[in-house]
Amino acid sequence: MEILVEKEKDNPLLKRKEVYFRLKYEEEGVTPSRQAVRQKLSGLFAVDADRIVIEWIKPEFGKSEAYCYARIYETPEDLRAVEEDYIIKRNFESTESAESEGQESEGGA
Repeated sequence: MEILVEKEKDNPLLKRKEVYFRLKYEEEGVTPSRQAVRQKLSGLFAVDADRIVIEWIKPEFGKSEAYCYARIYETPEDLRAVEEDYIIKRNFESTESAESEGQESEGGA
């Protein structure tokens, strides 16, 4: 998976960086998950993945490419204060559900 940043804009009012980028994923064959893209962006911008929200991933027909938009916040608290609940759920549901499943198995019978 390769990320090519096309446009990057600082938004000091909302304490975030807005990034438009092209995602190339020839090896994977399928569009990568938001979780995988967030991990890749966290390495590229040297920030924690819990500060990144992927707004949308739009795959291009007939290509192994997608046009994407992400927002990188200064702190996880800023992210939770600004973002809508459904966006947070889309981006963090898989990690939270895995954590809650681990806690249920520990506290169970």
